[in-house]
Amino acid sequence: MRQHEDVEECGSDFSDQNEQQGSHSFPYMHVKLEEHVQPKRSTKELIKEKTRECCKSGPKVVAHFFLTLFPVLQWLPRYKIKEYLLGDIISGIIVGVVAIPQSIAYSILANQDPIYGLYTNFFCCIIYFLTSTSRHNFVGTYGVLCLMVGESVNKQLKAAGYITDGTTSAVVNSTLTNGTMCDRSCYAITVATSLTFIVGMYQILMGIFQLGFISMYLSEPLLSGFVTGSSLTILTSQMKYLLGLKIPRRDGEGALILTWIDIFSYIKTTNICDLVTSIIAIIAIIPVKEINDRFKSKMKVPFPIELIVIIVATVVSHYFNFNTKYHSSVCGSIPTGFKTPKAPDWSLISSLAADAVPIAIIGFAMTVSLAEIFAKKHGYTISTNQEMIAIGMCNLIPSFFFCFSNCAALAKSLLRESTGANTQLNGIISSAVLLLVLLAIAPLFYSLQNCVLGVITICSLRGALRKFADTPKMWRISKMDTMVWWVSMLASSLISTEIGLLVAVCFSMLCVIFRTQRPRATLLAKVSGTEIYEDQFTYKELNTIPYVKIFRFDASLYYANKDYFKNSLYGKTGINPSLVAALQRKAKKKEEAASRGPTHRFIARFNLIKTVQEPQTASEISVPQLDIHSLIIDCGAMQFIDSVGLSVLKEVRKDYEEIGVEVFLVNCNPSVRRSLHDGGYFSNRSGDVELLAFHSVHDAVRFAERKFREKQREIQLRDNAFSFDPAQAISDDLNN
Repeated sequence: MRQHEDVEECGSDFSDQNEQQGSHSFPYMHVKLEEHVQPKRSTKELIKEKTRECCKSGPKVVAHFFLTLFPVLQWLPRYKIKEYLLGDIISGIIVGVVAIPQSIAYSILANQDPIYGLYTNFFCCIIYFLTSTSRHNFVGTYGVLCLMVGESVNKQLKAAGYITDGTTSAVVNSTLTNGTMCDRSCYAITVATSLTFIVGMYQILMGIFQLGFISMYLSEPLLSGFVTGSSLTILTSQMKYLLGLKIPRRDGEGALILTWIDIFSYIKTTNICDLVTSIIAIIAIIPVKEINDRFKSKMKVPFPIELIVIIVATVVSHYFNFNTKYHSSVCGSIPTGFKTPKAPDWSLISSLAADAVPIAIIGFAMTVSLAEIFAKKHGYTISTNQEMIAIGMCNLIPSFFFCFSNCAALAKSLLRESTGANTQLNGIISSAVLLLVLLAIAPLFYSLQNCVLGVITICSLRGALRKFADTPKMWRISKMDTMVWWVSMLASSLISTEIGLLVAVCFSMLCVIFRTQRPRATLLAKVSGTEIYEDQFTYKELNTIPYVKIFRFDASLYYANKDYFKNSLYGKTGINPSLVAALQRKAKKKEEAASRGPTHRFIARFNLIKTVQEPQTASEISVPQLDIHSLIIDCGAMQFIDSVGLSVLKEVRKDYEEIGVEVFLVNCNPSVRRSLHDGGYFSNRSGDVELLAFHSVHDAVRFAERKFREKQREIQLRDNAFSFDPAQAISDDLNN
């Protein structure tokens, strides 16, 4: 750019003789770039080369495969015991203790017995330890996924004939396809494990085929709104436990509204014991959790209030016999040990395949987003596709061990990170804590009231529900993102989680399309003393270039915004070239008609020739006076142009050149330049076709100004030649 400016300063001192030389003699240096020529190779040669490389590096490929599939083989040999071990042990114990009550509570949300939540967290921690690249994620039960699993399980229970009115567990059809007797609890976990198996297969396949980009369609406002809407549904589903109501579980479209209708319909049957217990538990948990959040930087270990509440509530319920005296619902018998691994029910695969899609996508999106946050904060890298495979393995393998769908849990991951975790070794410590519960402590929770589990579940939603307070700030930053948040929240809560997610994704994509359909279009002007051009409607004291319009379009040009592009261009420049050209042609036609005199019209009926005087002369036709000789289109914001956009650019250039206005493109990226070249934008042009597209606005402005001066000089010389009178010249010489 500096080189061009120096040339201009030198050119300003050129004599008139130099200026009169030709249209290409003015001092302008244009930059030409040659593209790399890629060598053409046949498919046979490529296959031979790949085969040769595979044969030479076969052992390395196998070793690389296992190191990639199991990242623990890379970092565990380099584990710094003195630096990492203490933090991992402390963090693992704390997170394991906190995971105990949430495992039991989320099992109820997933429509499962409490033991299966413990199984899920135990196995997932071990598998994620082996396969993950994130050091801080805690993979296990997550409220939103548990809600979605519970809805799918409840739908299959109804389809199989199991009565789920909340009062009994009677079975209409108590046999499975393999002939084995199975009650409601058995069939519920069978459905959940089959669903989890499909989810794991989806996630592993997406990881193998590197489809991690799918998560990009789930923006942060969309996910935040979806989680908040699902949290409202979770809160609603737990209200019957807090009040001790015997109402059926509602799923599907409008479940939230129907559940609240049932709650108010059965409000008279509220169990006073459950209500009082719920109030006391809320009063105990909420303040302590607020203190933990506010002083987490000063507290090395957060106070495990949920575990304390569970222990106290279990002891009180056992000794005061709440189940028998007050008919309060309790967890019941929780077995110890592990069950024999069992394959999923293959007959359920077809009916659960559709339900598994949103669960797989949400689970992956939550896992990767948290992994990226922690990796950025602590300065290490993760592999997105490996994380997808890792979370897929955490669903696929545990599905054989009576576990349901899982992903990275936000609250427990944040707790793990804040308590000093350094590697995934803390997951093994958390699994050891859960193993202790599974082998010995689980039966002690027999008398634990379900209302306490409901309180724990609701209290864990505080973070998601606080997002309502952030919407005013979000509105000030981006109104479009706020609309996406509200649509996602309302759709996922008022319709259903699956349909709500689909609606939110579609609305988010429509917002993106709308933004590109009607982007900002403006005119640019020059910043004084620089070669910088900015929006003249946004910034003050900018210098407009006389007779040059610089138009900027802040989006790619394609079929959806082609009309808006032309309308914006015509509106900003104040010139519609088609109308101007039509008026010019009409004026020229009138001028020719006036020069021929009055016209004669033959009237066949009377054999008369009538003289017709034109009512309007050429001088009376209003032709707009053009205040522009060059139009520069800044394509810096155009990532691509399609065939329709290319046609529009050709049409615009043709229309403006028809009325004497030159059109130049600037700041075209290589892909746009390639589209212009392949599409014939530069064809049928004399001279250097590359002078139609420049690398900067300043180059185009200087070129346009000098080209216009050259044309004016040529016109002046031509007019002087036509007005030359030899006789007058001889007379002037004689007189002299």
